[in-house]
Amino acid sequence: MSKQQKNDDLDYETTGHSWDGIEEYNKPLPKWWLYTFYICIVWGIGYSIAYPAWPGIKAATPGLLGYSTRGEVAEDIARVDALNGPINEQLASVELTAIADGADLHSYAQNAGAAVFKTWCAQCHGSGAAGAKGYPNLLDDDWLWGGSIEDIHTTITVGIRNPEIDEDYARVSEMPAFGRDELLSEEEISQAVNYVMQLSGGTPLDAAAAEAGAVIFADNCSSCHAEDGTGDRYQGAPNLTDAIWLYGGDYAALMETVNNSRYGVMPNWNERLSEAEIRAVSSYVHGLGGGEASE
Repeated sequence: MSKQQKNDDLDYETTGHSWDGIEEYNKPLPKWWLYTFYICIVWGIGYSIAYPAWPGIKAATPGLLGYSTRGEVAEDIARVDALNGPINEQLASVELTAIADGADLHSYAQNAGAAVFKTWCAQCHGSGAAGAKGYPNLLDDDWLWGGSIEDIHTTITVGIRNPEIDEDYARVSEMPAFGRDELLSEEEISQAVNYVMQLSGGTPLDAAAAEAGAVIFADNCSSCHAEDGTGDRYQGAPNLTDAIWLYGGDYAALMETVNNSRYGVMPNWNERLSEAEIRAVSSYVHGLGGGEASE
């Protein structure tokens, strides 16, 4: 059909098109729908004028009302900070070992520390603090740099092997790359690895190599890991006798460690967190299960 016509059965016009005898009604939209649509257009124009809406080169248009969701959040944060101001001042000034003595202060530190941990620490140590390969488990009692609340506080404050911190203050240590730097032959490294596997209570791949490895260990490793392999926290040297491995304790993983060394870095948080936040997360980590008493 080339022109609109009345349908024989219903009083509606058709569009004038037909597909295999099927015609299309030219039925107008309900007036209530059209009015609603027009109202929405007017409302949308008014909203874009009153509130931030149109993107610009540097920022969106501010709107006549000057409303800002960022500003609203900033106000909420400032309000909460003001309410927590007194207890944060107390937390930042009290002796670290005294945090646990006050019920209210300790409860606040635990809750605030959990929030800090989930925001800044969980990415590496896991949401449950169980760690991962290369990232220490904070639930056990195996501490590279000490597990007292003071030690934990220092670790969080200055980080580990952080090049941005003065070496005299930061916790800096580095295991030699015995293979890469040709300090030991591949055979000697294998002997030392077999001995270390035996030290931790495991079964070495080669008992004879493990026996020879005792001499290699005494000459090259004991100065950091101690003669009995129990490590030295002052240097961040791991205990090799407890079968807790940061990078893996099988033969291949230990060969990689001795050959090429490991140099994990933890950032210093004293530039991103307040003293109260550092103390709160120190208290939280200390209370996870592996924290040690102060000396």
